[in-house]
Amino acid sequence: MSEQNYDSETVKQVWQMTKVDLEASLSPAFFNTWIVPSPLTSIKIEDDQKAIATISCMTAFHVTNLKTNLYSQIKSALEKYINKPLEIEFLVTDLRQNGQRETEKKAIQSQETTQQNNYEKINTRNYGEIKSSLINNKGFSADQNTRQSPTVEELFSQANINNNTFDRLKVRAQQIGLRQDYTFESFAVSSSNEMAHAAATAVANNPGTSYNPLFLYGGVGVGKTHLIHAVAHHVLENNPEAEIIYASGEQFTNEIVKAIKTHNTLQLKNKYRKTNLLLLDDIQFIAGKNSVQEEFFHTFNALTSINSQIILTSDRPPQEISLLEDRLRSRFEAGLMIDIQQPTFELRTAIFLLKAQASKLDIPIDLAQKIASQVDSARRIEGIIKKIRSAVELQNLSIDSALIDKILQTEVRQNQQKIIKAKPQDIIKTVANHYRMKQSAVRGKRRSKELVKARHIAMYLLRNELQISLEEIGQWFSGRDHSSVIHAVKKIEQDLIVDHGVQQDVSAMKMSLIAISN
Repeated sequence: MSEQNYDSETVKQVWQMTKVDLEASLSPAFFNTWIVPSPLTSIKIEDDQKAIATISCMTAFHVTNLKTNLYSQIKSALEKYINKPLEIEFLVTDLRQNGQRETEKKAIQSQETTQQNNYEKINTRNYGEIKSSLINNKGFSADQNTRQSPTVEELFSQANINNNTFDRLKVRAQQIGLRQDYTFESFAVSSSNEMAHAAATAVANNPGTSYNPLFLYGGVGVGKTHLIHAVAHHVLENNPEAEIIYASGEQFTNEIVKAIKTHNTLQLKNKYRKTNLLLLDDIQFIAGKNSVQEEFFHTFNALTSINSQIILTSDRPPQEISLLEDRLRSRFEAGLMIDIQQPTFELRTAIFLLKAQASKLDIPIDLAQKIASQVDSARRIEGIIKKIRSAVELQNLSIDSALIDKILQTEVRQNQQKIIKAKPQDIIKTVANHYRMKQSAVRGKRRSKELVKARHIAMYLLRNELQISLEEIGQWFSGRDHSSVIHAVKKIEQDLIVDHGVQQDVSAMKMSLIAISN
């Protein structure tokens, strides 16, 4: 088997132009987090039939994300300049020891450059000349190494058209109320949310054809809002003229109340019943509000009849939303309902690193893991990121263990104060909801394995979070004596040390209690 290797200068030029293409199609946060730190290091041609490109990554986590989320885009972009069937190999290489850290910072600082600067990144010769040489599998000679001004054709190239389109999409997204950083590219996937991610992706690719409505439910900070924003961004990219509405349950309610008071319900109906994609966050807010539920029922029917996509989020499944009309509950349940669990430790670490890099913060993996071990949700991770950034930019502090400990101590103290506001019945209800049990069963005397576990956790939380006496806790659970409560508390304390499942369950329940107390 004969091999032909591209020289290092050619490899560099290929990657520079590939990055120009990728930057035009990816969000800045995703581009700078995953593409910038992962250079193309070699291109081999085997028997003049196929090419093998090697990309170096800082960590195995980078490899996994590039393979999972970006392989096809990188492959397509590279094949434009190599003009052969291509395979990509990803290798973990510690690039940071040789100045890569500084390179990344400079790259991130340049994320707002114009398309003209993208030409300057190529920094050698006419774009068309380079592309032509690569497609014909030619090398470069030293006398070609001159910079030319872009031609008229280049100034009106597809890259520039794409750039202008991206600006228009950005404005549309802002008008709708979408967060720019809430895209599929910036969504970290793990076992706790992979089904929700897959369903959202399917809906984004073919809205209104399946999974209608899509109903995502789960606790605070599990990624529900991120996913529905990502769907909207994707739909906009494929159809810039799509009519999209994003609102919270509270906003929807307020609009209806205002329309009724001002006798302007026709305008409201025209707005909501002619959209292509309706995203309603925290739909549980409309429960118990008869006029609002009436209007949403007719809106729901109108939209599904014209194959418009509906995506709803809630903190609980439809059957647990009290005061929700049966006719709405049945329609929600007729779609695809997905429970998004609290993020695992590994996912929280990944989310933190992703958001830190997007915020231009260089944080070592050990500190990221320390934060992930004590912060339970993506929303709280965002809060930690803001505090770190503030300390660095406003106080000129270094990111070290001492700073992280100080921020975490404040976070733990604030959340402890929030949980203290909860009532015993809130804790029992939270535990029962988490395990899909009746409160009476958790408080009762039945001793199935699942009930005993839930009961012990409820006792543990009452004792450790609310500091309730052993005797009072016993009274909440069918008059059990204090020795039974002591046994339950000690059992959960031991499980928290060795049982990852119990750790996650308790962490999720604490997050729910914090949300209740807000």
